[in-house]
Amino acid sequence: MELDHIVHFVQKNPKETVSQWRAQGLPASPGGQHINWGTQNVLLYLKNCYIEWLSVERHEVATDVDHPLTRLLMHDQVGFGTICLRTKAIGELNQDLQERGIETTGVLDAERRTEEGELIKWKMLFIKEPISTKLPTPFFIEWQESDEQRYHKLREKGVVQETNEALTIDRCVFGVWNPTEAESAWQKMLGGSLKLDNCRIEFRKTNAAQERLEEVHFTDGTHKLEYEQGLYWLPSIPLGER
Repeated sequence: MELDHIVHFVQKNPKETVSQWRAQGLPASPGGQHINWGTQNVLLYLKNCYIEWLSVERHEVATDVDHPLTRLLMHDQVGFGTICLRTKAIGELNQDLQERGIETTGVLDAERRTEEGELIKWKMLFIKEPISTKLPTPFFIEWQESDEQRYHKLREKGVVQETNEALTIDRCVFGVWNPTEAESAWQKMLGGSLKLDNCRIEFRKTNAAQERLEEVHFTDGTHKLEYEQGLYWLPSIPLGER
């Protein structure tokens, strides 16, 4: 299992988000619109995953839609939301979870319209749970295209540059009320280990009002950046690449 992306809820508009991250030397790009969910995003692609800054575009749609991630966004409003894990067999994963007594949403079809008008499609799977202050479980994704096909297109568009592909995530740190309990639950879900193929999962004790992802550490991250109630540890980017 691999980390596919980190979801960070923001209240800034996409142009502002893109500008602020590019000022850090990180080439973020507008993602597009989720028409059926009333949301929009900005994406920062890394070597083998990405960060999504997700915001509400149309409140009248986002308020009424019955979609787990949109409902979490409307609940939290701002800050790290959850993480998404990539699989190449989402149907089999859904069956496995259900056979182990874990209730799911079933496999959901999803799509996003880019600024250029391209329609990008994928499949999603969520574990059924109430939206609350407790730590959300990860959700799962299977892309319509292979990673190689997706990145080839992104390179051609200039969305993925050399700077992007030099960046990786070392670990995601979650603040929880009972680290031992959280570790046990996630190890069971992830097959016994908290070390994904491209990222480590860590839990630490928090006294915050809700359990959520608290810190994202890039590999060789030494520069601390607080952004929209989320904490990033970023690598130093040479001035010539900013």
